[in-house]
Amino acid sequence: MLGVACISLTACEQVQKVAADAAGLPTDKNILFWTDAQRDKAFRMMDVLVPSNTIAAGDNPRELEAGNPLPDSFEVAGERLSIDDYMEQQRLAGMVILQDGKIRKEEYRRDFEQDERWTSFSVAKSLVSTLVGAAIKDGFIKSIDDPLTAYIPELKGSGYDGVTVLQLLTMTSGVKWNEDYADPKSDVALFNNTKPVDGMDPIIVYMKTLENDATPGTRWQYNTGETNLIGVLVAKATGKTLSEYLSEKVWKPYGMGQDAEWLLNEGGKEIGGCCISATVRDYALFGQFAMNGGKIGETSVVPEGWFEKAGTKQADIGVPGRGYGYQWWTFDDGSFGGQGIFGQGIFIDPAQKLVIATNGNWPSASPDTQKNQRIAFFEAVKKYVAAEPPQS
Repeated sequence: MLGVACISLTACEQVQKVAADAAGLPTDKNILFWTDAQRDKAFRMMDVLVPSNTIAAGDNPRELEAGNPLPDSFEVAGERLSIDDYMEQQRLAGMVILQDGKIRKEEYRRDFEQDERWTSFSVAKSLVSTLVGAAIKDGFIKSIDDPLTAYIPELKGSGYDGVTVLQLLTMTSGVKWNEDYADPKSDVALFNNTKPVDGMDPIIVYMKTLENDATPGTRWQYNTGETNLIGVLVAKATGKTLSEYLSEKVWKPYGMGQDAEWLLNEGGKEIGGCCISATVRDYALFGQFAMNGGKIGETSVVPEGWFEKAGTKQADIGVPGRGYGYQWWTFDDGSFGGQGIFGQGIFIDPAQKLVIATNGNWPSASPDTQKNQRIAFFEAVKKYVAAEPPQS
């Protein structure tokens, strides 16, 4: 995979633009408005387009055993759907299904291979929220009930003055925000292009201009900028970059198979709400880590019971049977998942010890057809494995 080494952010951007041009990749950073062909090529090479920090893997990668293979088709929404057709209709590059830590299905398409990385988009939210749990366990953050300004004092006097860490985790700050992916003037389209001011992290520069239009804790609103603030919170509290801390707490000790990359904002800091590039297997392994309560052997990386709260409904999103936890999407049956635009996802069902990780390139950021089919497919796999006789 094409990569570049950088001695400074400015130099890195210049070198990476040359590399992107040479590779025929888009040089416009506004991902939401790339063409399908540009996305298909770039999603596997994001660290060529944008500066990144490495999430280092360790020297002892976890071995993934093969389990009993799942069938090549499932009954999905009343119709028999083959894996080939599902991968094509979802426009997936890769899918890994683990049950009880064993691979029961692993598929790749779109000229994508097992050892290549693909972008996470908002699946990163679920990873960065886990770092909050780790920071609490390590004593860097005292409590999720602390005011955010205790860790990011620059937000005093803004819409985030009086908002707690918990309200940030559950996206119930009450701060006004526009997450319309089709609107080039929306907050989500603009905020990552903000420049640092007097050394202040650009995410703080942008977010401190926002105002409340609801009482904190009373309304859920999806807000990628708030996950970026979670990233700032973790970095400030720990004194480490997000990449360093994720490597230290999960990537190395849990035995992820390969290094990952985390894209940087205009200030040279990781984009907390987005854009980790990792292999599909390692996304699945992170799902396994979360399903097991954040434990590595007998050691818990997060406080006891963290994922029981993180993966269950803490905020009502107005959809029956669904909710939002600590940056995880939740289902009332106890399953939960991380989701990213254009088809990225980690789906976790603790009852069946099941993890499904996918990476893809949907025709648009969040199309209903693909979203609904994905949920139906997850339900079909759950139903199938629940009806199986016990695995030997």
